[in-house]
Amino acid sequence: MSNRVLRGSGLGGVSFEDDRGVEFAPRQMITYDCPRGHVVEVTMAHDAEVPAVWECPHCGSEAARSTGEKPEPKQEKPARTHWDMLRERRSISELEELLAERVQLLRSGEIGPAHLHRTRATGKRSA
Repeated sequence: MSNRVLRGSGLGGVSFEDDRGVEFAPRQMITYDCPRGHVVEVTMAHDAEVPAVWECPHCGSEAARSTGEKPEPKQEKPARTHWDMLRERRSISELEELLAERVQLLRSGEIGPAHLHRTRATGKRSA
């Protein structure tokens, strides 16, 4: 087992690299104000798109930018209803024609629930 041990520095040990000659990317400090009174400072890249709200790490509520910048309202698509999707496929005149056909088939007994089309006996039962 001693043959498998790594020699030199221990696992998870100190890195031998130093910070000399390393140029960091330009950064900016963005401040957010939580509605519960917390101040949140976030370091971001200088060219990063800065969000208008940030989640407060203390309480989890939405903290707004201290500059007073408001978030843009999200543009949501209106919900498509069954009628909207039907209108994409058919015109009003086509729908009226289909309705007339179906009503005629229903009245003739060719379609529809079976209990509506039972033939009723005209004779009376004798006891």
